[in-house]
Amino acid sequence: MRRLPPLGALRAFEAGARHMSFTGAAAELCVTQAAISHQVRQLEEWLGVRLFERRGHTLQLTTKGAAYLPELTDALDRMSAATMRLREHEDGPLRITVLPSFASCWLVPRLGRFRSRYPEIDLRLTSSADLWNFMDDSFDIGIRSGLGRWHGLRSELIARETLSPVCSPAMVTGSPPLREPSDLRHARLLHDTPKDGWSRWLEHAGVTGVDAGAGLTFNDAGLMLQAAVNGEGVALGRLVLAADWLAKGRLVRPFEIALPNDYSYWLVYPRLALERPDVVAFRTWLLAEA
Repeated sequence: MRRLPPLGALRAFEAGARHMSFTGAAAELCVTQAAISHQVRQLEEWLGVRLFERRGHTLQLTTKGAAYLPELTDALDRMSAATMRLREHEDGPLRITVLPSFASCWLVPRLGRFRSRYPEIDLRLTSSADLWNFMDDSFDIGIRSGLGRWHGLRSELIARETLSPVCSPAMVTGSPPLREPSDLRHARLLHDTPKDGWSRWLEHAGVTGVDAGAGLTFNDAGLMLQAAVNGEGVALGRLVLAADWLAKGRLVRPFEIALPNDYSYWLVYPRLALERPDVVAFRTWLLAEA
C-alpha cells in the first residue's frame, strides 16, 4: 500500500522550489500565493519536516527540502510523460491553439507544405486570442505573441515583429498621393489593438500634424490588413503577418521607416511535449518555415 502526501501539496512544493518563489509557483499553477503557502505547510506537517526556511520574503530550501526536490521533480515529470503518451495514443490529433491573426495570415497559407511532408499527422487548430496556461488537456502546444516568458513553459522564437505602414498600391498613387510620411494626414488610418501603434510610429518617424487616433479600429490584425488590401486606408502593418500580401504586391510599403515591436511570436509548450514525435515534427517544420 502506497502512503503518499496530497498531490496538490506535492505540486505546490515542487513548483515553489523550482521558482524559489511562491509567487512564481502560484502563477504557474493558477492559484493564489496564499494557496501555495498553505499547501506547502500542509505537506511539511504531513511529512513532519521543514522543507523551506522562510526569511522575510526570501525562500531557501532546507537540506531535506533540497534532497526531496530532484526526486519529486523526476517523479512528476515521469507522470506527465506517461499521461502525454497515453493522450497521444487515445486522442490522436495534435491540438494547437493559435492567435487568429497569425493563423489566418501566416500559418494556414503554409499548412499545405506541412500536410505534404507529414500526411500521417492529424492537426486540430483552434484560433483564439484567449490565454491558455496548459494546466488542462485542451491543447498540446500553442502559438502566442509576447515577450517569451511564460511560467513553467518552454518558448521558442518564431519571428520578431516589426511595424510599418502598408496599403494598397492604388493608395500610393492616388489623390492625394503618399510621397512622404507627413502625407498621412490626408489618409484614413487603420488600427488594431492596442491602439497606440500609430502614435509610436509617427513619433519614431518624426512626423507631426497627423491625428494618430483617427480612423478605423479592428480587434484583429488580420482583419485590419484585409481592410488595407481592400483600399480602406493605411494600416500600421505587422510585417510578419503582411509578408505574403507584400510579396504578391497586394500591399506595398509607402515608406521604409519601420518600428521594432516589443512583442514577438513564440511557439509555447510544456517541458515534456517534445517527447511526442508529432510535436517534434511540427516544431521542426514551423521553425524552418519561419
